[in-house]
Amino acid sequence: MDLAFPHHENEIAQSEAATGHPFVRLWLHAEHLIIDGEKMSKSLGNFFTLRDLFAKGHKPSTIRFLLLSVPYRRQLNFTSDSLKQAESSVARLRNFVSRLKVEQFPAGSRAEILKRAEKAETDFDAGLAGDLNTAMALAAVFDLVRDINTAMDRGEFLQQDAPRVVATMEKVDAILAVLADDDDEKLAKLGFGQSQERMPAERIEALIEERNAAKKRRDFKRSDDIRQQLADSGIIVEDTKDGSVRWKYK
Repeated sequence: MDLAFPHHENEIAQSEAATGHPFVRLWLHAEHLIIDGEKMSKSLGNFFTLRDLFAKGHKPSTIRFLLLSVPYRRQLNFTSDSLKQAESSVARLRNFVSRLKVEQFPAGSRAEILKRAEKAETDFDAGLAGDLNTAMALAAVFDLVRDINTAMDRGEFLQQDAPRVVATMEKVDAILAVLADDDDEKLAKLGFGQSQERMPAERIEALIEERNAAKKRRDFKRSDDIRQQLADSGIIVEDTKDGSVRWKYK
């Protein structure tokens, strides 16, 4: 949005006087944020700080994704539903990358998949180059997720395709910065989320091996007990179609 003279000039003058260095090469303002359909303002008392949101259990990656989801020239309606949707979107991206890294596919590669990954990168870059159209950029990512998940479900995705698609996801995440499962570490540095220590990965893997053995000998009660034990410790276990097991922290 554009603000009348001398708003920008005052901001630049203050910052450069305080630091003694040039402030920024490009200056822009995002549209006003609205909360549940109303303009956010101190007078209305309808505003949140990051610490407020963290204290309510919202993750840094969720908030970051939500703020990225709407181009800066458009108003973002910040609601509890939009936060839930952002959390779900981040989980979908992380699950997708986990599937690429863990699931076993037939050997080989397909030129169509490699071209699809290249197109996603091109479309993502085009969105950002188009006046920071983050919605367009994110649409390119989720179109890729949909198409590759479909290919995997149909058995049309091969093992050597996975590193190329993972590389695409890592490239876009260099900007999005939401794929790393490090929300708890970030919150711990700010004094949040320290009440429960995570189960070590080695212990999780051992329990999953024990669960697999229990299933093979048809001891389903023990298998279910281990799954519940992991769930109670904040671990989600997913059985894949190819018989492998994926796990992640909640």
